Amino acid sequence: MKISRRTAVISASTFAGAAILSACGSKDSEPANDASPSASSGASDSASGSASASASPQGPLVTWADNTMVSHLFFHSLVADPKRAFDGDDEAKGYLDYMVTIDEFKKIIQQVYDRNYILISPHQLYTTGPDGSIELKPLELPEGKKPLVISFDDLSYYEYMDGDGFPDRLIVKDGKIVNEYRDAAGKKQVGAYDHLPIMEEFLQDHPDFSHDGAKGVIAMTGYNGVLGYRTSDISYKDQNKNLDQDKKDAKKVADAIKNNGWEFASHSWGHINFTKSPVDHIRADNEKWQAEVAPIVGKTDLLIYPFGADIAGIGDYENEKFQYLKSQGFNAFFNVDASVPAWGQAGGKYLRQARINVDGISLKHAIEGTSQTLNEFFDPHTVLDPQRPKSISGTDE
Repeated sequence: MKISRRTAVISASTFAGAAILSACGSKDSEPANDASPSASSGASDSASGSASASASPQGPLVTWADNTMVSHLFFHSLVADPKRAFDGDDEAKGYLDYMVTIDEFKKIIQQVYDRNYILISPHQLYTTGPDGSIELKPLELPEGKKPLVISFDDLSYYEYMDGDGFPDRLIVKDGKIVNEYRDAAGKKQVGAYDHLPIMEEFLQDHPDFSHDGAKGVIAMTGYNGVLGYRTSDISYKDQNKNLDQDKKDAKKVADAIKNNGWEFASHSWGHINFTKSPVDHIRADNEKWQAEVAPIVGKTDLLIYPFGADIAGIGDYENEKFQYLKSQGFNAFFNVDASVPAWGQAGGKYLRQARINVDGISLKHAIEGTSQTLNEFFDPHTVLDPQRPKSISGTDE
């Protein structure tokens, strides 16, 4: 598979653009039998790339040929109860477009693993010098393995999702990171009802899926708080009587997440469009993120663009927006391009990487044969949840 380092990258691929530009319930755009769903019951700073202890796979290591050609899949929050999420109300089309279900995610991860992908951290791709320079470093993998970054957007459990079959928050119980979730009857359940605890369980059974303890990246906004806790002073100072306790509880969960090998990225405070926003708007938003989110999840040098909306085209980063973001400590930048299995760009002071959305829209295009990208990672036909309608996604795109 030969892909030019200069392969055209856009803020979203031809079939993903409209999807990404409406997803996530942003501040800048409109969010877009009752048996419990299947789930398993029971219960440092991000920029450092800390990873939990795990045994490295034995056998010969091979240096990956090109650190700019590393695939990156991303997901939004998982649908725990398709009957409630896909019920035909105002939010149902968005859930069909932008989310996958728990059953779909489990099948996808199994097939990705079976195809010899191995999870890596973006920080295993580069080092940063004291002058802010970026240098790619050798990525040595077990023979036959292919590197994969995985990221999860908006792990905030936004207000608009309440009651629609999604978890309420992440908690730490008995030393494990799990979800609190209310089923259709209103009964609180505790278990693996979203991607992070599901991945934790999968990695327990398949430790060789992680390269040197790497797991995934969590892209956080701040306007609805973090991790299901309403932690924003700006949004909740006069509404949430438990604001201070929510901050403490959220930090406890965030620390446990990082100690388990996960990393956090900025997804902006208000889910802003970096392409359209002037630098003054970007500066004001970042100041909110640094004030309200960083104290909970830690500092990070990773920036995942909301909507995949990049600050530049395929040319090198040189503009005023980049200069500001670089001055704020960001070194790695992630847009969206689902037209190819991998795309990246290494500049003297940054690393760019394209992410591939895995959601209802991309599944629909894969199944209809209008895109082959997802077929590199799994068979879309075999992962599709039968609880999806025949349309698969919520729109006709």
